[in-house]
Amino acid sequence: MEYREMKNIGTKTSLLGFGCMRFPTNADGSINEEEALAMIDKAYHAGVNYFDTAYPYHGGKSEGVTGKALARYPRDSYYLATKLPIWAIQTIEDVERIFHEQLDRLQKDYVDFYLLHALNKNRWELIKELHIIEYCEKLRAEGKIKYLGFSFHDSYEVFEEILTSYHWDFCQIQLNYMDKDEQATLKGVELAERLHIPMVIMEPVKGGSLAQLPEDISKLFRAVKPEASDSSWALRYVASFSNIKVVLSGMSTMAQVEDNLKTFTDFEPLSEKEQETVMQVADALHARVQNGCTGCKYCMPCPAGVNIPGSFQVWNEYHMYQNVQDTKNTWRGEIPEEARPKNCIKCGKCERVCPQKISIREDLAKVQAEMDALFEK
Repeated sequence: MEYREMKNIGTKTSLLGFGCMRFPTNADGSINEEEALAMIDKAYHAGVNYFDTAYPYHGGKSEGVTGKALARYPRDSYYLATKLPIWAIQTIEDVERIFHEQLDRLQKDYVDFYLLHALNKNRWELIKELHIIEYCEKLRAEGKIKYLGFSFHDSYEVFEEILTSYHWDFCQIQLNYMDKDEQATLKGVELAERLHIPMVIMEPVKGGSLAQLPEDISKLFRAVKPEASDSSWALRYVASFSNIKVVLSGMSTMAQVEDNLKTFTDFEPLSEKEQETVMQVADALHARVQNGCTGCKYCMPCPAGVNIPGSFQVWNEYHMYQNVQDTKNTWRGEIPEEARPKNCIKCGKCERVCPQKISIREDLAKVQAEMDALFEK
């Protein structure tokens, strides 16, 4: 197993981190504990020492299963990370209550890496207003947390503000070769390195979208390294940045565990030729995009209630990755009936303000037709 040192706090973490948000589940949606514990065992005995969970994962059940699994190992042989759900906080008493509930769930006296979860501008303002960092410093002084950081979902400008406002022990961002210009971006990676703040990476395989690419694109990788999985390329891309100390993978099957362990045992950063191949793949995927919607939301609100940018995002990602089940799940979960393109009244208001000059009415009709056809299969 490859290990990397966080010199600022004196830790040595496995480059592969076990993300505990996508445990295998039973038919009723509950965590399959037997399989989950076997997967954690496999990872732990292969050298993984960083395990990441959070208060809301698996409907609040992930922390309990993670704590149960880790209770079988010496406490000083692994690092445990969990997160404070800032969206559920209204008072500092909420912070205290949730944190102690987390310790109970985890069956632990302390947490190694504690994160303020999914920060954006509004949540950062709440943190300052309630003095949540000061409370976390109190927990640190009491020995209940060791290292304080945050996970992030917003723009680079917000990331820069947060990162430079406090002496963080670490930070966690979303990064993969398709999203390198989104959210914190590669500028954020460079900023953290300049500030000597180590990084943990989530979504390196983009929620599974980069784990199994369309055949004609996957062959670009196989031409260079025939035996390597698509997901291994995504993981190696992220892990090739020196200030990235942990790459989280939310593993759902033993096969995924084994493949990831293979990637991070005798780890090799991407060569220059391999970097070029990754960019070639990214370009090929971007070429599948159906329209140039940037999600700017200038078209919103729609008089008919249509979620225009959301519909285009589902449509474009379907064409890029051709993942039928993910597309169906996202369509059902994020685009309710009343917000679907079929409700378009063709008033044209959206097209008059679209900076990209997209034929929105025409494209919405295409989206609805394709989604209808997809659900008929």
